[in-house]
Amino acid sequence: MAKIITIALALSTITTCRVLASQEIPAPPQDHPIVLSGGTVHTVSGATLEDAQVLMDAGKIRAVGRNLPLPGGTQVVDVRGKHIYPGLISPNTVLGLVEIGAVRATVDTSEPGAVNPNARAEVSINPDSELLPVARANGILTALSVPQPVGGGDDNPGSGIAGTSALIKLDGWTWEDMTLSAPVGLHVFWPQMTINRDPRFPKSPEDQQVDLDKRLRQLRDTFATARAYLRGKQAAARGNPLATDLRWEAMTAVMEGKIPVFVHANEIKQIKAALEWTADEQLRMVLVGGQDAWRVADLLKARDIPVIISSVLSLPERRWEAYDTPFTNPLKLQKAGVRFCIANDGSAFAAPHDRNLPYQAGMAAAYGLPKEEALKAITLYPAQILGMGARLGSIDVGKDATVLVTTGDPLEITSRVEMAYIQGREIDLANRQKRLYEKYRRKYEQIRSPGRTGSL
Repeated sequence: MAKIITIALALSTITTCRVLASQEIPAPPQDHPIVLSGGTVHTVSGATLEDAQVLMDAGKIRAVGRNLPLPGGTQVVDVRGKHIYPGLISPNTVLGLVEIGAVRATVDTSEPGAVNPNARAEVSINPDSELLPVARANGILTALSVPQPVGGGDDNPGSGIAGTSALIKLDGWTWEDMTLSAPVGLHVFWPQMTINRDPRFPKSPEDQQVDLDKRLRQLRDTFATARAYLRGKQAAARGNPLATDLRWEAMTAVMEGKIPVFVHANEIKQIKAALEWTADEQLRMVLVGGQDAWRVADLLKARDIPVIISSVLSLPERRWEAYDTPFTNPLKLQKAGVRFCIANDGSAFAAPHDRNLPYQAGMAAAYGLPKEEALKAITLYPAQILGMGARLGSIDVGKDATVLVTTGDPLEITSRVEMAYIQGREIDLANRQKRLYEKYRRKYEQIRSPGRTGSL
């Protein structure tokens, strides 16, 4: 009986995965010049141009301005009355790594154990995910897909070295097609440092402290071992053989300063401990989460450590804090001169709602962040922080032709994305949600039709 039930559940999972495969066909490479003509061009990096043109060819932006000379065979797309923006970038997500949180077979966000620097997000990307078309339909064309630690819950918060992230474009046949840059950084999830003294908590304060000390010691020992491996590798180049270990091999780029360490931490104790640790280890650091980042803005500014704020639409860290503390975090960092960008919270629960990224920035703008800065926080700033500022984040000549055509400001919920191009390829903006909307709209039209009797 147990075998029958197991087989039935497996078949059910396989059927669910097949049904949820995206129906949208990836666009072919751009094979002719395209010019978006007559719209308002929001370059983000510079001036906003009225009644302007954006010329795209071979996946790149070739010219921006008015009355541009057009090469032969150029397709002219009339966007008068519309707005042209760079594609939005989601800098902290598990898009492509999760489909249905409650179906284990569709979740590939983490590897067993606390030390997995060799786990690579890009090789686990599911190009057929239904969540990708939903996100890009609201303007998110690029995303940093981040591996997660094992764990979760108040009594076992996930921490450790989860692996390396990948910057992906949200369209393609395979993970190789979709990968723009990998590895982008090594992700360390800092352990919780607050001791819960509630007698109802599953662990005693003493056990919590022992657990915390063990996790911090493991982190320090891991990096010490990786440094020793790097020295051994350098010695091997001089004729001393060294067996390859993929875990430490994956960390050499971090030790050599080629990629940063993304430290996921929210509470001030975590952030300060992470700042001290990365200084001791001489690592390039990016802070992810950063709910208390505004409290240590001076330290972040002094070290030029960027912050990926995730998320703005959240509750305060403490019951006694003002309700708008998360909403004003970007403004406080901006005033302090700290580099930052805005993200969703990066959880599996948030992945289906990644489309709401522009409204995170919109809330920050509503609470004082200049609107231009709020737009940059989901376009140019994440591109710069993720090391892709030369290719993404603004409408400039030479950058990837990854742009949106909208009815208005993308930070406003009433605006619609009408066209999207990824490297000059026009993207299908259909998705499962739109198909279901259309299905049930027609259902109720039929119910209300004159002369109809009975029920559907």
